[in-house]
This record gives sequence, C-alpha cells and structure tokens, in this order.
Amino acid sequence: MAGQKALAAKLAKVAEEAKGCTRCSLYRNATQTVFGEGPVGAKLMLVGEQPGDQEDIAGHPFVGPAGKLLDRALADAGIDRTQVYVTNAVKHFKNEPRGKKRLHKKPNRYEVEVCKVWLAQEVSLVKPALVLAMGVTAAEALAGRHVTLARERGKELDFGESQPGMVTVHPSSILRVPDRTARHEAYAELVKDLKSALKVLQAA
Repeated sequence: MAGQKALAAKLAKVAEEAKGCTRCSLYRNATQTVFGEGPVGAKLMLVGEQPGDQEDIAGHPFVGPAGKLLDRALADAGIDRTQVYVTNAVKHFKNEPRGKKRLHKKPNRYEVEVCKVWLAQEVSLVKPALVLAMGVTAAEALAGRHVTLARERGKELDFGESQPGMVTVHPSSILRVPDRTARHEAYAELVKDLKSALKVLQAA
C-alpha cells in the first residue's frame, strides 16, 4: 500500500508537469492538457488517440460522446470504469477552428512521438497488467511500429518493456458509422474486445 501511495504521488507530479507541456505546438490551440485518470495499480489501462472538444474543456479524458459510449461498453463487458486507468496517446486536443466549432484533426507522427514521454511514464507508474489501445494511433504509439487493426485486433501484442497489450477500435469510430445495424454490430465487437481483455486479465 505504501508503495502504491508513492507511485500515486509520482504520477500526480507527472500530471502537474504535463500541464505546462509545450513540446509540440498543439498546446497553443487547446484549452488545457488532458492527462490520464484512474488508480495506480489498475489492472487495465485504456489508451485513446487524443482528447476531444468536451474533454479539452472539462480537463478529463473520455467524458464526451465517445466516453459515454465507452462507459456503456465497459459496463456491458462487466468492467468497472473506476478501476480502469484511462488516458490518450496525445494530451492536447488537435483541432481546426471552423466558425464556432472546433473540428477534430488527427495528430501527426511528430506530435504523437513527442507526447510519448507522458504516456511512457503513465504506463511505468500505473503498472497495468494489460494495456488496451483504442485505435491505430494509440496502438502505434505503444508498439513503436505500424499496426494493422484488422489483422491484430483481439490478439495479445507486445507494447515494449514486456508490457502486454491488445488493440481495438476507438469508440468515436462507432459513433461515425451511419447505418444503425452496422453501428450496433461495431458496438458489439467493442464489447467483445473488452471481454477478451478481461479474460486475459483473469488468466494472468
């Protein structure tokens, strides 16, 4: 317990440092750094691409529409979100102002690479038994190589430093599926992936 308290204190210090991050230019167009949240010692860590508009305003990861869908999927998979560490590969919202809206833009390789300093410390201090990357951006940041979602989804992967990992889709991709039936199927597949992650944890 004392060890976990020390790790939690270190993680809080890293989160404080990340607030002032200017390693790439994304901070200029974002409201704030959105660091990960969850307990040190969490068995499962979920890693997305970057905070969205609502996350950027609130300062918390996965609180917008994709976060609500993720909450539902976690519940359907039998996973308690409060016991999961949730973060993103990139800590600032990359966006393009368009009138009153801010449109999401995919972070480039450089932005993902320079932000890995924060993600690496999160993994090191939380010490999850399994990291589930949601989307290719997160998977490639963790694996340090090209990842093909269709081929590697649901399989156990090596995210370096002997860190077990898996990859699934990002919840936001399900929200973008126009057809209702296809969207329902995509959601069911996400729940299936979360259940697979739970099985890996239970077998560990």
